[in-house]
Amino acid sequence: MESELYKKILIATDGSDNTRKAIKYGIELARIADADVYAVYVLDAGAFAALPMDAAWESMYELLRTEGSEALKYVEDAGSEAGVPVEGAILDGHPAHEIVDYATENEIDLIVMGTLGRTGLDRILLGSVASKVVHTSDIPVMIIRGG
Repeated sequence: MESELYKKILIATDGSDNTRKAIKYGIELARIADADVYAVYVLDAGAFAALPMDAAWESMYELLRTEGSEALKYVEDAGSEAGVPVEGAILDGHPAHEIVDYATENEIDLIVMGTLGRTGLDRILLGSVASKVVHTSDIPVMIIRGG
């Protein structure tokens, strides 16, 4: 059943378990709609703003890039299993802004994301990424609650 509504689906991931359910939904929707998937992981620029630019910063940045590559590989593997093409990208900046900009620039039809974040305070703060995307995107957004 090919859908004209969804030809390009963006899945935002932060590598946490919370996003795995969203990835599953996004990949399945893409499979049903015969759509392409674009997966993004955003290195949060705000997290680095207060840190001095030194060797510790560089190693933290590389660690996060590695985490981003692993998060994208998870989406790519899920897509491969379902026969869905996935194109991954690591972006730098403020997550909600980068997700919406990427979606707009790539003419995405649907953004699929979880309530990003891990637990506790992280979940509250990063969960606000989903809220900001919903409130600033002109593109439809599907939020999948973790669990």
